[in-house]
Amino acid sequence: MRKAASPFIPLIPINRKSGRPLHRQIYEAFRSTIVEHNLNCGQQLPSTRTLASELGISRIPVLNAYAQLLAEGYFETRAGAGTFVSSSLPDRATRSERRETSSIKIASGPRRISRASVLLPPYKRAPWSRRHGAFSAGQPALGEFPLKVWANLVVRHARKPVARSLGYGDPMGLKELREVIAVYLRTARGVRCDSQQIMIVSGSQQALDLSARALLNVGNSVWVEEPGYWLARHMLTAAGCRIVPVPVDAEGLNVEAGIKECGNARLALVAPSHQYPLGVTMSASRRLQLLQWAREAGGWIIEDDYDSEYRYESNPIASLQGLDDSCRVIYIGTFSKVLFPSLRIGYVVVPLDLVDHFLAMRHAMDVSPPYLYQAVLTDFIAEGHFARHIRRMRVLYSERRNILVRSLEREFRSLWQVVGDKAGMHLAVSMPERFDDREIAMRAARESLWLWPLSPSYMGKPAHHGFILGFGSTTAAEIPGAVHHLLTLMDTPRNAISATGTATRPGIQ
Repeated sequence: MRKAASPFIPLIPINRKSGRPLHRQIYEAFRSTIVEHNLNCGQQLPSTRTLASELGISRIPVLNAYAQLLAEGYFETRAGAGTFVSSSLPDRATRSERRETSSIKIASGPRRISRASVLLPPYKRAPWSRRHGAFSAGQPALGEFPLKVWANLVVRHARKPVARSLGYGDPMGLKELREVIAVYLRTARGVRCDSQQIMIVSGSQQALDLSARALLNVGNSVWVEEPGYWLARHMLTAAGCRIVPVPVDAEGLNVEAGIKECGNARLALVAPSHQYPLGVTMSASRRLQLLQWAREAGGWIIEDDYDSEYRYESNPIASLQGLDDSCRVIYIGTFSKVLFPSLRIGYVVVPLDLVDHFLAMRHAMDVSPPYLYQAVLTDFIAEGHFARHIRRMRVLYSERRNILVRSLEREFRSLWQVVGDKAGMHLAVSMPERFDDREIAMRAARESLWLWPLSPSYMGKPAHHGFILGFGSTTAAEIPGAVHHLLTLMDTPRNAISATGTATRPGIQ
């Protein structure tokens, strides 16, 4: 049985110079707090002895105030439990009523906010992003994660905490974790690094934010892939950057188009191993062109390597950073896709001459990452659980990908074109322009089918329509039925599947 929590001590101002008796001040403070609904019905109150000690007064005024509040029905006592706010009082004001009251008070004067917060679209979760299940993008197979192994490691560190785990840590992150990550990156990803270049962060989004703070000024131009990751665009918008969309084709980011559009850009953000959302891999010639541009223009490259561990028809593609001989690439990785999203651990590989700058910026942002999960993840990697998990999931995801591709070909024939199915946990499909991917996705969400529309990934117009179909969190048994369900959603008078025409491959020329 859970032990009851100690009641919070309410804020009661005591004015010893006031002409009002102390018991009256206590009584009025409690009554106004209850009337304003800042104390919940049934909420436990401190004992008279505890409250008197906190207020630094005799217990007698507190006893008198409690007696009056009990008599008027604001308080009630429970034998052996203590004193509580009366449960028979009217329910507290609804949230909408409280918001209306608050807005009246707030609107009384000018309220200046940043330009970035105005430029960003309001936070609102799209219907297709609210659940996990069939086709939810970016979700790993959480049910297959070795949770028992992980839990045992958590318990190991929780039962035998070390003193350093309670204090501020190294802004770069736990040394032991950085060392095992360095070994992994050198071995499996071809990254040129050692542990002193690796900084532990809270996922790839913080890594991108930190990199922008360290490298960019307001007004700098940044190449982004078109189509590309919408959340990265939001972060760059918040940083005050001028975003330059650069088209993606079958070889990845079109470097020549980027130079023609804005050759003096400060930075290029790319995902060369598995581009989001189209899933293409940047060719060797494009990689060398991009590195040459960075070297000659004095630009930076951020390599987002978010799920390159999963490749199905070849070995994993080596990193772009491993080809860089002029230290222009900042490499970003995350454990959100290969382990689980709520872990919130990622890393940045920083060129040696920039480490001090990143370190100063990181310390100003949030001092250091939390200790416990860093220690647990260190053991998870060092003891071989991480490598085993990746090998097992690569087989599992390959099976799910194969079933999804076959199901799409069987149900949709030539109507849809599949792109980016060689790696990762999602693929993209494009549709003829007569279909509205957002409208279909909204209808699908009402039927528990989580389709991510492709068109919002584009900044410019015209955008291709289609879907980003995740298969990481969809079991092999569920996929054929989910694809057929999608077919029935599209087979309407407005979106007739029998209409003529075939899809074009989005952005792939």
